[in-house]
Amino acid sequence: MTYCVGLLLNEGMVLLSDTRTNAGLDNISTYRKMFTFEDPGERVIVIMNAGSLSVTQTTLAQLREAIDDPDATPDTSIMLAPTMLKVAEIVGDRLAKVRAEVDEKHSTMQGVTATMIVAGQRKGGAMRLFLIYPEGNFIEATEDTPFLQIGEHKYGKPILDRVVKLSTTLQDAQKAVLLSMDSTLRSNLSVGMPLDLCVIEKDACKVTQRRRIEAGDAAFRAMSDAWSNALRDGFARITI
Repeated sequence: MTYCVGLLLNEGMVLLSDTRTNAGLDNISTYRKMFTFEDPGERVIVIMNAGSLSVTQTTLAQLREAIDDPDATPDTSIMLAPTMLKVAEIVGDRLAKVRAEVDEKHSTMQGVTATMIVAGQRKGGAMRLFLIYPEGNFIEATEDTPFLQIGEHKYGKPILDRVVKLSTTLQDAQKAVLLSMDSTLRSNLSVGMPLDLCVIEKDACKVTQRRRIEAGDAAFRAMSDAWSNALRDGFARITI
């Protein structure tokens, strides 16, 4: 399992993923779940994934092949697609096809699931954030719900519901996703460090901040401890 979250704000986008993959209690590995595709100043696309590693890795490999194909077209390459909506359609179609092929070839793996978050902006277009389902269909972040999550999301959702709005600053947004992840790390052992954080400022059309947070990171630990203390203090002050 994993946890990935993306925020779409007036100032830009903030994305965070963990790196843990497990196939049982005695088989835990680390794999990157966040992947960036950039033509700086022209377009930026970030893809995060959760679920079957074989499905998501194959999907990403085929998306890269399509980008490198000398005969690539706006219908096949996410780096040539005319809109972010078209990018989401390309990713969704590819994910659905790979998943169907896995189901067909490996009967023991039928029903495998994999989801993706696609975020980005092309020059002259709007920032957009999509959640791609295993069947290839998708939903988009909106003004009412300016964030999307995949994977083990339930523990980290309450703080996002309470504090994240379109007007949230990029600085506060980073704090929100990190605290959301901290809550998930504390409650679910299938989510784990290190973490990958990505910030895309509006109209930059490139990743403007990238950070890997390793286990034992002093700043992350201090933030986690401060949040725990604040929760305990708030709990103690409430009377019934």
